[in-house]
Amino acid sequence: MDDKERSCEEFGKLLEIIDELRSRCPWDMKQTNESLRKLTIEETYELADAIFSGNDEGIKNELGDLMLHLVFYAKISSEKGIFSMTDVLKGINEKLIYRHPHVFGDIKVSGASEVEVNWEHLKIKENSDYKPVLSGVPSSLPAIVKANRLQEKVRGVGFDWEKPEQIWDKVLEEISELKDEIENYDTDTIESELGDVLFSIINASRLYGIDPEAALEKTNRKFIKRFNYLEKETLLKGISLHDMSLDEMNVIWEEAKKSD
Repeated sequence: MDDKERSCEEFGKLLEIIDELRSRCPWDMKQTNESLRKLTIEETYELADAIFSGNDEGIKNELGDLMLHLVFYAKISSEKGIFSMTDVLKGINEKLIYRHPHVFGDIKVSGASEVEVNWEHLKIKENSDYKPVLSGVPSSLPAIVKANRLQEKVRGVGFDWEKPEQIWDKVLEEISELKDEIENYDTDTIESELGDVLFSIINASRLYGIDPEAALEKTNRKFIKRFNYLEKETLLKGISLHDMSLDEMNVIWEEAKKSD
C-alpha cells in the first residue's frame, strides 16, 4: 500500500470517527457551524504560528486539528441534507481542474503571474451571475491580510502598478498628507490618512514579494525578544524600568540588538 492509499484509508477512518462522535459524544453532538467557527479561527492561527516558527511537528498536528473541523462542518451539513464531504471534495476537484487549464488543458502560460491573472478571469467566467471583483474577500479578515488580498484581487484584472518602484511616490505622497493633517490636528482625518499610509506600505510589500503580515510578525517577535532582554537586565541590576530614563533604556536596548 503506497502513501496515497494509506492517506485515503486514514481519511475514511476519520469520517467514521466523526460519525461515532456525532452519535455518542454529548459535546460533539451539540456542536453547530456557529459554535465551531471561533474554534476554527483559533486553530488556523495556531497553524500559522507553527508555520512561522518552522515547527514541522506543530504543523502536522495543527493540520490534523483543522482537518477535523473541515470534516465536522461537512458532517453537520450532511445531517441537514445540504451537502456531504463527497460534494465538498468533488467541488474542489472540479474547481482546481477548471482553473488550471495550463495543467489539465492546452493553455500556455509564461509564469506564475500569468497563472494568477487567468485564475481571476476564470473565477468571473464560472459564475453565471456577475459578482464584483472584490466580493470574494471576507469582511472578517484581519485588516492587514484584507488589504493585501484586496490588492492581489485587483491586480488580477490589471489594476496595479507597472513597476514596483512606482509605489514609492505614492507612499511619500500619503506620508506627506498624514503630516499635514497631524499639523491640523483633526483626529478623524489623521486616522484616515494613517490608514492610507498603511495601505500604501502594504501595497509596496506585495509588489516586492513580501508578506506584510509575516514581516510585521517578525518585527513583533524581535521587539518582544529585545524588550525581554531589557527587562531582564534591569532586574539583574536591581533597577526598575519606571526609574530609568529613555536614554538609559536605549543603552541596554542597543545591547539587545547585538544579541539578535
